[in-house]
Amino acid sequence: MAYTTIDDPGLFFNTILYTGNGSTQSITGVGFQPDWTWLKQRSGSSNHRCYDSVRGATKQMYPNLTNAENTETNGLTSFDSDGFSLGNEGGHNENSQTFVSWNWKAGTTGSGTTTGSGTGQSYSYSVNTTSGISITTFTGNGTANHTIPHNLGVAPKYFVIKKRVGTGDATARDWNVYHDGFGNTKRIIWNSNGAVTTSSEYWNDTSPTSSVVNLGTNDQVNGNNNTYIMYAFAEIKGYSKFGRYTGINSRASSNKYPFIYTGFKPAFLMVKGDGSNQEFPMFDNKRETFNDGTLKSVWVNLNNSESAGYDLDLVSNGFKILNTGGTFNTNGSNYIYMAFAENPFVTSKGIPTTAR
Repeated sequence: MAYTTIDDPGLFFNTILYTGNGSTQSITGVGFQPDWTWLKQRSGSSNHRCYDSVRGATKQMYPNLTNAENTETNGLTSFDSDGFSLGNEGGHNENSQTFVSWNWKAGTTGSGTTTGSGTGQSYSYSVNTTSGISITTFTGNGTANHTIPHNLGVAPKYFVIKKRVGTGDATARDWNVYHDGFGNTKRIIWNSNGAVTTSSEYWNDTSPTSSVVNLGTNDQVNGNNNTYIMYAFAEIKGYSKFGRYTGINSRASSNKYPFIYTGFKPAFLMVKGDGSNQEFPMFDNKRETFNDGTLKSVWVNLNNSESAGYDLDLVSNGFKILNTGGTFNTNGSNYIYMAFAENPFVTSKGIPTTAR
């Protein structure tokens, strides 16, 4: 029996490392024209940057900050057939500094009018139903039960919504995250190490359906006539996983550190605990190419430079935690994760991949 529909995850997600040159350069080797690119300086403390094809190149946002969208003409200047081009802005391309970029492919574009209660508003999107990613810009209406089409065809397990800018209001807002593992009454925030919070004002206490996500009245996700970006993800067997696990910090004979099964060898992993003062680490298979229990991390919520030494291994069918700690293994704490594949554990032909 076939296990996955995606034998080559690199056609839809890829991590690329590069070194800045302080001038202009084209970053190649992605393997496709990306629709969402997220950049972070590894060797310095510049902010995260993300761009997508729906808002357009040069439209920059900062995943670790609450800032509004702004135009950076010397940042990411174009999405190209095998990558992207950069200007000379230091947070993207400082000379001799090292950078990481995470790239996702969407592709099918469209537009329409939102549904549900209140005034229908405009939205535009780029979606890939094969890999389960949807990038949507929309306008809020300030009314509970405002429903935003995601065009994935199945209910997303994970989505994040960020206010781009408000009418007459330059104040931006948090990166508000829904995760199926926490449910439709909870949200966490990319730009914070805070605990999960409960409120009906964000997801209207309603789980996403196969066609829409449901919003409450909070200005951070649905202010009247304010504009927003939403990145939504459906789970694709053997390619992506948006799960939850509980920390276990004892190695007694009856209690071992967690192993989390994903069904693939992760190429990218993001983790967040439900408690306060728990950072948002990000790992990938390009900054650390073999398992020695010392993965390199940057953090969604921080501009810190890359740090090594995290006791976690990426293996052929998931990830294995090797130590205790609040970042991803406090005893009894609940953690959510977001992972994308390097290789499926079993291909569409039913053939197991090689263990790492």
